[in-house]
Amino acid sequence: MTLADALISAEAYAAIRLGGGALALSLMVSLSRQSFDWLAKGSVVGAVSLAVYAIGFSYGYLWIEAGLGALLLFGVVQVTMFTAALMARQEAISVSRWIGTGIALTGLALLLLPGSVAPSPLFAAMMVASAIAWGFYTLAGKNATSPLASTAANFVFAAIVSLVAWLIVALLPAAGSAPTPMTAKGIALALTSGIVTSAMGYALWYLILPQLRTTTAALAQVTVPVITAVGGMILLGEALTLNFVIAAALVLSGVAFSLRR
Repeated sequence: MTLADALISAEAYAAIRLGGGALALSLMVSLSRQSFDWLAKGSVVGAVSLAVYAIGFSYGYLWIEAGLGALLLFGVVQVTMFTAALMARQEAISVSRWIGTGIALTGLALLLLPGSVAPSPLFAAMMVASAIAWGFYTLAGKNATSPLASTAANFVFAAIVSLVAWLIVALLPAAGSAPTPMTAKGIALALTSGIVTSAMGYALWYLILPQLRTTTAALAQVTVPVITAVGGMILLGEALTLNFVIAAALVLSGVAFSLRR
């Protein structure tokens, strides 16, 4: 809503979102440590991939319908992480896992695609880049020994990268269009997303990642759109449809089938 309603530009949203998350996490980590040695807990892969994810996500959702954008995002994340697991030969991927993943992605497509229109190739590419980056960010978290400190450090450096990107875009001449105004509501929503949703959620994600196999971590993310849709029904009174019931059943049964031993 923040981006679609032109409350703030995509690059500003990404920078403020990451900056807010970096500030919140930095304060949390600094309260438990006497020095700034936690900054060394981040990684180049983690910071850069987080910045690319946030920027690509912000631009992608400007011109791609939410459902198709989510399908691109979570679908490509699966491909990225399964490919990484195969290349690293760190786990044997069973036939049931491949089949279950296919069932889950079919359900995801059924949930998200109806009514969608073909996206712009440029913004679709941005969403794909965002998905690949999120896959790498997740993979980097597999080796995190201090989840909160690693997340905080990654946010700090990613915020710097996104701030530089924001400044570069701001200095470039607008291509025949007026720049998007930065409203107080847009800034507030970006900060809320960064501090509450992103910072806390990503720190929790890094906490549980070392306990998960790579493909299990990938599959867990397929359930996010279903959970989001249920939240919309409970909190916003959105309608429960037959399409959703079938799609959710496919997603959840696919995940369950892939995890069976």
